[in-house]
Amino acid sequence: MTQRTLVLLKPDAVRRGLVGEIIGRIERKAGWQITALELRTLDRATLETHYGEHVGKPFYEPLIEFMSSGPVVALVVEGERVVEGLRTLAGPTDPIAAAPGSIRGDYGTIVRENLIHASDSEGSAERELKIFFPGLV
Repeated sequence: MTQRTLVLLKPDAVRRGLVGEIIGRIERKAGWQITALELRTLDRATLETHYGEHVGKPFYEPLIEFMSSGPVVALVVEGERVVEGLRTLAGPTDPIAAAPGSIRGDYGTIVRENLIHASDSEGSAERELKIFFPGLV
């Protein structure tokens, strides 16, 4: 079943010059296609909408601060089981727990700055795509 998901290459990926490497990994996955891509700096309102479920948690404010610290690359990726597949390609949030070959396993350094966001379910993907690419939904 073809799915569509949101991917954000976070400010640390952009700062470290990893955008091409990460996009290349996505493009090389057979059957996946990038259907939208945009470099943008996220404002607080967008971030508050995106991370609304985390309000009040200790990591919320540092996360908002980090995600607004520089540009991100927002992508729409489509393909077979792309939601689950991109989560696997990204690897767990903790780069020490992430397997070699995953983006976080190969390039991650700390939990808070973890290079990539990929929607965690089809429902989240639908909600997040409306925030970042409202014209596509």
